[in-house]
Amino acid sequence: MTIYEDTNSKPLLDLLDRVHTGDMVLPDFQRDFVWEPSATQALIVSIANNYPAGSILRVRDRQRAFSSREFEGAPAANTEHTFLVLDGQQRLTSLYQAFYGVGDHRYYLDIRALIDGADFEDAIGYLRHNRKAVAKREAFELQAEQLLLPLSLLNKGSTGFSKWGIQVARTRQGEERDQLEDQLQDLEAQWINRIDQYVFPVVTLSAETEPAALCTIFETLNRTGVKLSVFELLTARFWSRDLKLRELWEQAHSDHPLIAQFDVDPYYVLMAIALAGGKTPSCKRGDVLNLSAEQVTTWWEPVTRALALSLTILHDDCWVLQPKWLPYNTMLAPMAAALARAGAGKGVAVGAQREQIKRWFWCSVFSQAYESSPNTQSGRDVSELIPWLSKPTAPAPENVRSFRFNPDQLRDVTPRQRSLYRATICLILASGDRPLDFHSRAVLNDQLLASNGIDDHHIFPAKFLDDRGIDSRHRDCVLNRCLIDSATNQRISCSAPSTYMAELRDEPGFPMRAVLSSHLIPHGPESGLWNDDYKRFLQQRLELIASAISRVGGLIYPPDG
Repeated sequence: MTIYEDTNSKPLLDLLDRVHTGDMVLPDFQRDFVWEPSATQALIVSIANNYPAGSILRVRDRQRAFSSREFEGAPAANTEHTFLVLDGQQRLTSLYQAFYGVGDHRYYLDIRALIDGADFEDAIGYLRHNRKAVAKREAFELQAEQLLLPLSLLNKGSTGFSKWGIQVARTRQGEERDQLEDQLQDLEAQWINRIDQYVFPVVTLSAETEPAALCTIFETLNRTGVKLSVFELLTARFWSRDLKLRELWEQAHSDHPLIAQFDVDPYYVLMAIALAGGKTPSCKRGDVLNLSAEQVTTWWEPVTRALALSLTILHDDCWVLQPKWLPYNTMLAPMAAALARAGAGKGVAVGAQREQIKRWFWCSVFSQAYESSPNTQSGRDVSELIPWLSKPTAPAPENVRSFRFNPDQLRDVTPRQRSLYRATICLILASGDRPLDFHSRAVLNDQLLASNGIDDHHIFPAKFLDDRGIDSRHRDCVLNRCLIDSATNQRISCSAPSTYMAELRDEPGFPMRAVLSSHLIPHGPESGLWNDDYKRFLQQRLELIASAISRVGGLIYPPDG
């Protein structure tokens, strides 16, 4: 008996309608939607050009062997579904969101550009859904004036375009109206009908296909099609063992909010389990794929608790307030594994462990130990961290024992050197006296960073330095960067530091010393800020930050000799 029900082509718009009505859904353990909007844009261009865009694999889901969920952005289904999609989720989700106007981005066709002869690729664009421009583009008057078509009007194909085009043409008069009608009809024939008539090859498996076969298909797709993550593969593999990884992960998010806040990849939990539960600490892909259900069951809770503690230490003590400031995501697995294996200390040992983890973190990031071969480094570090965390007399890990840092490196660290740059920004916050917001003067926290538009900005304004011939590498170095709220940054604009510093000084009640020192910014009368001496300022701030690095790394600054 064949497992195939049919292998026919299906219209794209029919498939998207099935997604919308809930007739076609996803296995609950399928991956989340992860595509960038640029990838969606490229896929739409391929469809408009009638290029192949892969096939869809689905199964008639009569057995209900797996729990299911709607596609991201689709409404909750009011009826029982017919099909589970096994391959094609990312493509179908991206197209559904684009053509139904849901999700994080909205897509538009610049009809005027197409009329003027532009390629389709140059005429399609997108905006994040919460931009003010999106709300303005909902008005038909603006669409008609600018000849801007929301792609969501095409979810019914050329019919939606025809109706929109007729309404738009009616806003013109006489010869202009006739000309526009002709142009829109030409575009409909050239581009819109292609979208309307586009088909995907669809392979439909029969309702009798065994669940075990479906799991094997998932693993096969990982090798031959759009790759599934290791987490998804193990989710499918452990399903028959009554070990539901997706449910465990959702529970971890609920129990430990920082895991959700930092958007941790669940693969890092599996890596930590491999490091903690293996005979020899190792977290290469093969080690994770070979995890047994028993290992995962034994170590899941200890590792997720340790991961939450690791994030707490990073957030509260190292001032990694947001995921974008975490220097190396790959450090999370060895931190969680070592803390899970060493176990929680008692009494003063709890604080001692916390200090040890902090020192290991700072030494590792500033020595850039995780810049290459992070899996190998993770295994080595876990082997050394476990005894160090368990027995105070044990030797420190090699990263800590041999830590050295040349402060002059900071002169060349720009946002391009992401890990060192991020580490320095976090260390500045961690080393100052409670870092204060320039505008509200409140201690920086998650809420302030989100609500006040606080981001890393120049202390000596970029335009000021450009006008004086300072190249971008020296202008953008981390020594000249600081977390500043948007209001203060606009106020500074391109002013000379001596000018805006005088304004701050003369502002009644402004605690200049407290605010600037909390960001390790030289502020006394000898500071280069007061006479716009950039070279002097860089040296002064270098010394402040170098001293902070020395303290967290256990060094002496200036170095002997």
